[in-house]
Amino acid sequence: MSKSTGCCQGFLHYVFDYETPKTLIIPSIRVGFVFRFTQFLVLLYVVGYVCVVQKAYQETDSVISTVTTKVKGFAFTNISDMEPRFWDVVDYNIPPQGDGSFFVLTNVVMTPGQTQSRCAELPNPSTTCEDDCDCVEGYNDPRGNGIRTGLCENYSSIVKTCEVLSWCPLEIDTKLPKRALLAEAENFTVLIKNSITYPKFNFHKRNILSHINSTYLKTCEFNRKTDPDCPIFRLKHIVSEAGEDFQDMAVKGGVLGILIDWSCNLDWWGRKCYPKYTFRRLDNKHPDNNVAPGYNFRFAKYYRTAEGEEVRTLIKAYGIRFDVIVFGTAGKFGIVPTIVNLGAALSFLSLVPMVADWFMLTCMKKRDLYSRQKSTYLVEESEVESASMSTTYGTQ
Repeated sequence: MSKSTGCCQGFLHYVFDYETPKTLIIPSIRVGFVFRFTQFLVLLYVVGYVCVVQKAYQETDSVISTVTTKVKGFAFTNISDMEPRFWDVVDYNIPPQGDGSFFVLTNVVMTPGQTQSRCAELPNPSTTCEDDCDCVEGYNDPRGNGIRTGLCENYSSIVKTCEVLSWCPLEIDTKLPKRALLAEAENFTVLIKNSITYPKFNFHKRNILSHINSTYLKTCEFNRKTDPDCPIFRLKHIVSEAGEDFQDMAVKGGVLGILIDWSCNLDWWGRKCYPKYTFRRLDNKHPDNNVAPGYNFRFAKYYRTAEGEEVRTLIKAYGIRFDVIVFGTAGKFGIVPTIVNLGAALSFLSLVPMVADWFMLTCMKKRDLYSRQKSTYLVEESEVESASMSTTYGTQ
């Protein structure tokens, strides 16, 4: 037989030889334990983690939500710098409607009787002056309070500043009350109405559950232990559950999150879909970086005098903004993810024999014997006979 013919046959054997699994029973408790223990770990992962914890057999959908709020409560203030005043929801809930949020006024700096006129600017290094030459007419400082007229006027008996065209008298916002003006706001309540839908599953629900009626709403108040389904919350309890003190926070304001979790299991055997409420402060409150703390904004109330002059009351409002944040994911049995994860589980199980083989051929004392018995090359009878005949003739 020529060398080329032998090479050709070797190539054909390499390409077309068929390999079939061979059952080799190893009477070894150690190998059997490794095999079964590996199977157990795979099944534990698939059943315990993939199916039970992750619920990978389910299709999922994200929540779509809408929120409306209604704040209720009254307060009365009687301090030296302000006339006695009764406050209702129209006064302290600004604006009355928000996009998933509401604001409750807790402290104010009021500047009443402002008119468009000329007055000396508030003193600071950029506004103090000695004479008119230090004040540029028409100059507009974005951080100032008006447009300079070019005159240097007396702000006080010892300080002169540039005169400005503005709403006068100017606001002095450093006179913030040390105790919140509306300290009673901690007893205000808010009704949160939240409707959600999972469009993929055509599922709709709201946080006013089916067993709640109008009589119940008139008397209930949310309590995590005794009344967790009530959608009416006392502001003091919201702030307290967020780890803050209402009276401290009310002085300069802040931002609080009301988080509603609608994570739902919509399978018929475990149908659970109820809102879970948590509360958290969202704005920065760092003791070492306390620049521009809290939450505030300005607005004005305008009116005209009997002489027709336009007058306004400027209000710098401090308070707590409550952001209602709704999130969640719903899951329901689906045939496609079930088949996909079942296939993944079977593929994991097919790797178990490889682990047992590696242990048998690497860690066992009889690994050489197991290696010889594991793979066998089949020699057909005709080839055996021809080989024996060649041996016989050669000996003759």
